[in-house]
Amino acid sequence: MIPVGHFQERPWHCLSFDIEEHFQVAAFDSPARRRQWEVLDSRVERNTERILDLLEEHGLKATMFILGWVGERHPRLLRRIVEAGHEIASHGYAHELITAQTGAQFREDIRRAKAVLEDATGVPVLGYRAPTFSITRETMWALPILVEEGYRYDSSIFPVVHDHYGIPGANPSPHLLSTSSGALWEVPPSTCKVGWMRVPVAGGGYFRIFPYWLFRRLLKRVEADREVLVMYFHPWEFDADQPRMAGPLLSRFRHYCNLKKTQGRFLQLLRDFRFGPIREVLPVIARLYTAASPDEQTNVFCLSSAGSS
Repeated sequence: MIPVGHFQERPWHCLSFDIEEHFQVAAFDSPARRRQWEVLDSRVERNTERILDLLEEHGLKATMFILGWVGERHPRLLRRIVEAGHEIASHGYAHELITAQTGAQFREDIRRAKAVLEDATGVPVLGYRAPTFSITRETMWALPILVEEGYRYDSSIFPVVHDHYGIPGANPSPHLLSTSSGALWEVPPSTCKVGWMRVPVAGGGYFRIFPYWLFRRLLKRVEADREVLVMYFHPWEFDADQPRMAGPLLSRFRHYCNLKKTQGRFLQLLRDFRFGPIREVLPVIARLYTAASPDEQTNVFCLSSAGSS
């Protein structure tokens, strides 16, 4: 467990968003839908703008794991994200599950995404989160490739049992991984130990499906153990009016359940806990930015110091 350095007044926890279109969700993916991406109603910019406004109103920054595909098509959105002081990280380029890629395809995907985001923003991209958390026991080969392509931390390994992702028994706290190509920090999405199992409490569908009082109780339990929370949300979760897609019943339930409640619950979450971007909350990640960009990290440490007083 990494000690939390900001527990003097109220804890700081990690707030992140996976910036993708509503029609790019893996549960509804198909070759036919992918061919329609360019003509489907794009809603990611307006939905992300809504999130940026909410964060600005509360004086908060977050980590934005952005698809390269989205970044190419919405450069103005990227500029606003950077100008607002949020951390830019990679969600890959085309929202392809790692489980569906070869090593060469994965390398090309993450290399392209990093180049798009860095060229458009002028800031280093050191963090990565796999689409649908698809680093599993079968795809651990992706970790050394991340290191080779210049990534310094990952937030993809979910230590839970799930039908599409997860590595049960994996370390639930931020920790250093040793790969054949070098060190990589892992920042897992949050889970809570309940009896013999780990319950996902990081956000997403869990945040919308669980009653908020129960969700908050589980988060408080994690906080009481002096663990950093790592939360994630998507722009489409703030869009109750998005077009409905055909798909399996379970996928439709997970995707559309309680969308109208997301914003209200999110605002309550911001009142109940103290959040910041990954690079400001975790000193080990902040130091990675020091090596990548000294001027950038000077600002990061100033913000972190101010937040911990």
